[in-house]
Formats: sequence, structure tokens, C-alpha cells
Amino acid sequence: MSATISEAADGLPPSLRTLAMLAVGIAVFMAVLDGSIANVALPTIARQMHATPAEAIWVINSYQLAVTVSLLPMASLGDIYGHRRVYCWGVALYTIASMGCAVSTTLPQLVLGRVMQGFGGAGIMSVNGALIRFIFPRSQLGRGVGYNVLVVGTSSAAGPSAAAAILAVSSWPWLFAAQVPFGLIALGLSVVFLPRTPRSRHAFDLPSAALNAVTLGLFITGLDGLGHGEGRQLVVAELAGAVLAGVVFVCRQLRLRPPMLPIDLLIARPIFALSSATSICAYAAAIIALVILPFYFQYAGGLTAIQVGLVLTPWPAAVIVMAPIAGRLADRYSAGLLGGFGLLLMAAGLVTVALVPAATAAWPDIAWRLILCGVGFGLFQSPNNRLLLGSVPVDRAGAGSGMLSTSRLVGQTTGSAIVAMVLGLTHGGADSIVWATHIAIGVAAASAILAMGLSWLRMLGQ
Repeated sequence: MSATISEAADGLPPSLRTLAMLAVGIAVFMAVLDGSIANVALPTIARQMHATPAEAIWVINSYQLAVTVSLLPMASLGDIYGHRRVYCWGVALYTIASMGCAVSTTLPQLVLGRVMQGFGGAGIMSVNGALIRFIFPRSQLGRGVGYNVLVVGTSSAAGPSAAAAILAVSSWPWLFAAQVPFGLIALGLSVVFLPRTPRSRHAFDLPSAALNAVTLGLFITGLDGLGHGEGRQLVVAELAGAVLAGVVFVCRQLRLRPPMLPIDLLIARPIFALSSATSICAYAAAIIALVILPFYFQYAGGLTAIQVGLVLTPWPAAVIVMAPIAGRLADRYSAGLLGGFGLLLMAAGLVTVALVPAATAAWPDIAWRLILCGVGFGLFQSPNNRLLLGSVPVDRAGAGSGMLSTSRLVGQTTGSAIVAMVLGLTHGGADSIVWATHIAIGVAAASAILAMGLSWLRMLGQ
């Protein structure tokens, strides 16, 4: 039987806590992993389904779009119907959709399956932070957040390697079929061990969900088009539509109690607003570096794809090591101080990375710079997430969790678009790649410094 509300009021007993975190960890690992696991197989999928590369890219984009536009609505449903219920339905939908992807024979079928996976993944990612708040006592919330960051970091880093390992022994449908048994295990554990949480009494606002989807959908599509050289008029129309829908969305949220977009919390609780803004800037900085550096080392340094993967490994490895340590520190020290110092280290690491000559640098000379970035990013993540989740009322925990995931995805989407725009200015030569890398890393360092300033501002309210 799942834990009752009273049992979850200040965390579960240690014996149940481990199993509840296992339920959260397995599902979150799958949902985050799925954001990148199909990338490696994309050329094969396109060839077998007789699709162009532009058509096949929707195997990736459909998942990301579905996740992003449904995070806040799913978080609102979690506050209304219970985080455990939304989480379990998310795991179930994700698992069924994974099997649907595995048996797809046409590109439209696969894209539809990926959309369903995205909705299921949003059900998982929108409320997992809220569940952690009820799994761990408040005095150990940083530790729980640190474990969650560890899972997210590990799954992000493992995506390409896991995909390569599966494809080495089987075909692309197994990228999705292999997730089904893990989904069933996660669902069973979730039903039995996740805590029941308090529910809000407000109704679900369907117009807000639609406005949220239009705003974020047009914003992401417009940024993607801007980075990939689509027609200027279309891109301007998409971004203008996003702004218009966003204004209507925000105006509606100002009249709702409570709103789907927690604008009341963003206004009334500066720490919540600063933590969300810090997340957007920090994740944008990280994704800029992690997307541009493979081009730098491969085209300017002459490394193979496998060598590039090995060269970049120190960054996620450092995050994995640092996340649980930072989580424990966050239970004792100011998140604004820890996060700001971590982002300072990350900015310094980015500057040193921009100075390394890709063609002549030895692996140790590159590794220590990336470790500095990873340690800094890991030191930021857990304290920031803990403060963001802990700064919202218990009955709005879903809103806090949804805002945490939305901030991360908006930052990553913006950072990816910036890299695409910078690369669009190059013509494929080594010299132009070096120039583009220096610009992109400079933007990333500036974004990290801005995040550092926002993080330190939070010390005024702690």
C-alpha cells in the first residue's frame, strides 16, 4: 500500500524512502534518456522509412515539443488530483507509447508514438520534484534533490552510449522496446511505494493549458527555425505569435487563483523567481558548450566522433560526482552562495575551454577545464533545485516542480538555438569553426555570469 498523507507530511520512513526513490529514479532516467537516445539511430530510421533528414528530425522534435508544452498542465493536474496519480499515469503512458514506437512501421506512426511518449515523460518530469519533497523530510530535501540531479545527469550522459550499445547488437526498434520492462517495474514500484500527497481544490483550466501550449510551441519552433535558416517571415510570425499568445496567457494567469503558470509565486516570492531565472541562464550556458564543443574538437581538432565523446566525458562525470555532495551541502548552507560559486567556477572553466587549442591540446589539458565546468554546474544544480522546490507552499508543490522542469527545457532550447545560429555563420572550415566556437563559448560564459549574479541576489532573501 502507498504511504498516506500523514506519513508523507515530513518524509517517508527510511525503509520506504529508498524504494520510493527507486521508483522515481527509474522513470526519470528513462524520460530524460529518451530525449537523446534516438539521435544516434536517426540516419538509420530515415533510411529504413524512406524519409528525408528534415522529416526524420521530427522523431526528436516531436518528443521535445510534447514534453515542453505539457509540463505546466501536468504539474497543475498533479496539484489537483495528486502527484502520485499523475506520475503513475505518466509512467503507464510512457511505457505503452514506448512499445508503440517499437512496432511502428511508418514515420507518422513513430512520430505519433514519440508525441505520446512526450506526454508520458511530462507526467513523470512535471511532478517528480514535488514527490521528492514528500519522500524526504525537509531537513534532508537537498539530499533527495541531489539524488535526482544525479539520475538526470547520468541519464543525459548515458544517452548516446546506451543507444550505441543497443544498436551494436540489435535494430533501432529495440531502443524503445528495451524501455518497456523498466517502465513496468517503475509503475509497480510507484503504485506501491510513492506517497499520497495533499490535493488542491481548484479546477483544471483548459484555456490556460491551450495558451501555454501555443506560447511554448511557437517559441520553440521559432527559435529552431531561426537557428536552421528557415524563411525570415515564417520565423518572425512564429515568434510574434508566441509573444502575443504569451501576453494573453500571462493576463489570464493574473486573474486565476491559483494560476497554471505560478505567476503569483513569481511575483510574491522573489527567491522562486530568481531560482527559475538562474536555471534558464545556467542551462542555456551548459547546452551551448556541450553542443558547440563536439564541432570544435572534430572539425578543428581532427578527432573522431568516438574520441570527441571520450574528451567530453569529464564534464558529465564531474556533475555526477558533485550532485549528491552539493545536495548535502544545500541542507546546511545558502543555496544562493553555493549556486553562485558553482556558476563562477563554470564560467571560469568555459573561458579556459575557449583558450585551449583544439588541434594541439592533450587530453589532460582539456579534461581539467571540463572538470571545472562540471564541478561548477553540479555545485549549482542541487542547491538551486532544492531552494526552488522548497520556496513554494506544500499545496503548490506541483507548480514548483513544473516550473523547475520548464525552466530547464526553455534554457536548453534557447541555448541550442544560439548554437545553430552561430554555426549558420560558418562555412564548414576549421578556421570558421574556431571563430564560431569562441563566439558561442563567450555567450555561454556571459550567461553563466548572469546566472551567478542572479544566484547571489538570492542571498538577500535567505
